[in-house]
Amino acid sequence: MGDQTSEVEDLECIFADTSAAPIKISYAAIKYITKNFAQVIGDGGFGVVYLGSLKKGMVAVKKLFAAKDFSDDQFLDEVTCLKKVNHRNIARFLGYCADTQGEVMEIEGKHRIVEVQQRLLCFEYVPNGNLHHYLKEKTHGYEWNVRFQIIKGICQGLHYIHQEHIYHLDLKPANVLLGANMEPKITDFGVSRCIGEQSTMVTKNFFGTLGYVAPEFIDKQQISLKSDIFSLGVIIINLLTGCHGPVTENWHTAIDVDCPQMKRCIEIAQICVNRDPHNRPTTDEIIHNLKEIETLYHANQTSKPKINEPRDDPRSSLHQIVHRFRALPAENLREHARYTKVIYFN
Repeated sequence: MGDQTSEVEDLECIFADTSAAPIKISYAAIKYITKNFAQVIGDGGFGVVYLGSLKKGMVAVKKLFAAKDFSDDQFLDEVTCLKKVNHRNIARFLGYCADTQGEVMEIEGKHRIVEVQQRLLCFEYVPNGNLHHYLKEKTHGYEWNVRFQIIKGICQGLHYIHQEHIYHLDLKPANVLLGANMEPKITDFGVSRCIGEQSTMVTKNFFGTLGYVAPEFIDKQQISLKSDIFSLGVIIINLLTGCHGPVTENWHTAIDVDCPQMKRCIEIAQICVNRDPHNRPTTDEIIHNLKEIETLYHANQTSKPKINEPRDDPRSSLHQIVHRFRALPAENLREHARYTKVIYFN
C-alpha cells in the first residue's frame, strides 16, 4: 500500500509539472486511480480507455488488449515514441504499466491461474471528446474560426512529431482529441514509427484507416512523413465540410465558397491529397500558408461564414472540385484502390 501511495503521489507531481518525464506505474496503482476500472470513456481496436482520478485532475488510462500479434517490442516502440513528445497539440503522456498479473481463466473446462501481461498507458484527460464525434454533432454551428484553429493546431502537432522523426500513420478525426478551449490534441501512437533520418520505409504490416491511408501505402506498402500529410488533407476536408467520414457524397452542399480563407484551405487540402507524395507539402509549408490565411481572416472579419451554409452552384470552382472528390467510403482494399483514383489529385 505504501509503494502504491508513493506512485500515485509521483503521478500527481508529474501531472502538475508539464515538463516532467513520464514514469513507470504499477498495475496496482492504475487500479487505484481508476477505481478498479470503473468508468469506460472510450474504446477502439487496440484497447479500452478508462477514466482515472487524481487530486489535481483527471487522467485517461488506455488498457491495451492482449493480442498475439502485439509484441513487447511493439509496446516498447509506442512508449518510446510517446516519451519523446511533449507539445500542447499532443495528448500528454504521463506514464505506462507493463506488469504481469495472475488471472483465473477457464481452459479446456478447468479454471487455471494464467500469467497475463498487462499493458497500459496513462494520459491527461481531454474533456471535449474527439473530432469525429464533434463533426457528427450538428448543433455546434460549425463556426469557421473554430474549425480553422483546429486545423492549425493539428498541423502544429503534426509538425512537432515530424521534427522528432516520428510517423503517426493513423491520423484521423477519432485520433484528435479536443481540449477545454477546443484545442486539438493528437493521440493514439499505437502504429507510429520512430524513423531516425531515413525518409521512406517499406512495411509488410497493414495499419491505418481506409479513407485516410495514403495511396503509396496501398500500392507499394511505402510509408513516410508524407503519408501523414495525406491523412491531414482528408481531415482538413472533413473540417471544411462538417462531414465525419473519409469522404461523403453530400459535402459539396456544406461550404460557403465566397469565403477566401476557406478557398485557401481547400487549395491546401488538394495539395495534401496529391497522389504523388513528393508533390505534397511539408508541415512547414502548410503552417506558413495557414499564417497567411489567418492574416487574411483578420483583415476580413466583417465576413463571418459558417460551414453549414449550403452552396451548390454548378458554376462555382468549389462545385467542380467537389465532384472530383465525391466517392463512397471504401469497404476493402480493392474498393479503396478504386476509390483513391477518384479523390487523389494528380
